[in-house]
Amino acid sequence: MKTSRVLLFVSFIIVLTFSSFINVDDIQANDKFVVVLDAGHGGRDPGNLGNGYKEKDIALKVVLAIGKELEKNPDIEVVYTRKTDVLVDLFVRGKIANKANADLFVSVHCDSHTSQAYGAGTFVLGTHRNQTNFEVAKKENSAIFYEKDHETNYDGFDPNSPESVISILLGQEEYLDQSIQLAGLIQDNFAKRLKRKDRKVKQAGFIVLHQTVMPSVLVELGFLTNKREGAYLNSKKGQTEMALAIKDAILEYKKALYLNVSHPVYADDIQEVAEQTDEVYTNIVFKVQIAASSKALETKPYNFKGLNNVSRIKENNLYKYFYGETSNYNTIKKLEEEAKTAGFKTGYIVAFKDGEKISLTEALKTTAN
Repeated sequence: MKTSRVLLFVSFIIVLTFSSFINVDDIQANDKFVVVLDAGHGGRDPGNLGNGYKEKDIALKVVLAIGKELEKNPDIEVVYTRKTDVLVDLFVRGKIANKANADLFVSVHCDSHTSQAYGAGTFVLGTHRNQTNFEVAKKENSAIFYEKDHETNYDGFDPNSPESVISILLGQEEYLDQSIQLAGLIQDNFAKRLKRKDRKVKQAGFIVLHQTVMPSVLVELGFLTNKREGAYLNSKKGQTEMALAIKDAILEYKKALYLNVSHPVYADDIQEVAEQTDEVYTNIVFKVQIAASSKALETKPYNFKGLNNVSRIKENNLYKYFYGETSNYNTIKKLEEEAKTAGFKTGYIVAFKDGEKISLTEALKTTAN
């Protein structure tokens, strides 16, 4: 019995030892980036029927195409609010996303108008700045009338009331910056790659976005009521192109957000850095930013390619990860090289003064000891 306990203890130590060498890629495989795709309308709610096309069908085909492409990435998990022609209550769509602990929520729709208006637009939750934005939100929010017990589920919410829409926006700006970032990437792909008329990123009070607790956008692919655009969106070519544009935007967002960093280098930064020697700066702490993520990872070596002395700070709904900490600029330069050698090629030096982040240029202008 004693020998068995010793063997069990030794086996446990071996497992712990080898687990410390798990790299960040392995962690990402077990901690996937979750994208919830929401095809608007469905079932007895057809959405708009411009030129005889059905919004619910086009939205579903585009969502399934986006998901098919995203699922080719092993570190991405795709969750659908619906994969068939069924009605899913708006509040349930949000619950699906929240339960999945999603990193992103993307709702896909098609627009309509009494004129021959055309173009693609992307919305984030916010105060509708004008009547046009309110009308778009009102059309999409009216889907609740197809739901049973909508008065109870939405606490008396009235899609036709501007005051009611404004009331759902209070306290819902936590993820606005990230939502706008994704929306901008989607719009860039629509306008620059596909040459669709750019209807810009806008804010409006969509109840489906209000239900989620993560960065969320609502995409209006275009106007089915426009003869030419409606035909395009109803075509296999149009649906594929729009789906790929959205998919690529999601991947670009993920690349910038999930354990990746970007840092603009300015000429004055380079000039100041070139002049530095082995100097210590009073009240300045230098660190090497190696990663940023929407998820909170343990600051253990196995999560950061073997690097010790990793710290984490939450900033604007992002967790930022830093390697090292010193007031000696020569030392932080060496730590920066260590981080890059470990695999964090885009790592860069950041500075803090009295606990507050400041620009590197400002830090280096501080009198050194």
